[in-house]
Amino acid sequence: MKKQSNLPFILASASPRRLALLEQISVTPSQVISPDIDEIPLQGEKPKNLALRLSQEKAQAVYASNPNNFVLAADTVVACGPTILDKAETIEQAATYLKKLSGRRHRVYGGISLMNQDGALLTRSCETLVQFKPLSAIEIQDYLDSHEWQGKAGGYAIQGFAGSFVKYMAGSYSNVVGLSLYDTMKILQRGQYLK
Repeated sequence: MKKQSNLPFILASASPRRLALLEQISVTPSQVISPDIDEIPLQGEKPKNLALRLSQEKAQAVYASNPNNFVLAADTVVACGPTILDKAETIEQAATYLKKLSGRRHRVYGGISLMNQDGALLTRSCETLVQFKPLSAIEIQDYLDSHEWQGKAGGYAIQGFAGSFVKYMAGSYSNVVGLSLYDTMKILQRGQYLK
């Protein structure tokens, strides 16, 4: 196991899932700061590019007011074909997403960015292919009633009941939860936060 640096380390995220994932690899931020950035996709922006750009902007925004710190940020984008499925904010939106994902494959793109204490930006991106089984109207309604979809990209949380919808997956499971642990370890080692 790699040894954590003693230098201050900030997780630039409001997601409790990302904090819990970091704890799985024994990385404990000294601070958690939620960045305030505009997350609207640019005209014609591809899902993979969006995830990477947003992770960069989050890391840079938090680093700007906290220089000389390590700052880790991430973003997750769910896409079905070219269509980006944002965080579900309403039950109607979540229902639309689940119907779209039913019986189909979709991709989950993760962008990870690290600002090191010298202000250098390091980035990584990853991609996970996920296939849902065909969902019945009852299954969709039961999931909507669970409220697990609230605020989740694509309208589902794989670490909850929606895990039972997954027929096939290729790539990082933790990426779908919110932070690829493999890629996070790699970027922390490359940025020399982990020795």
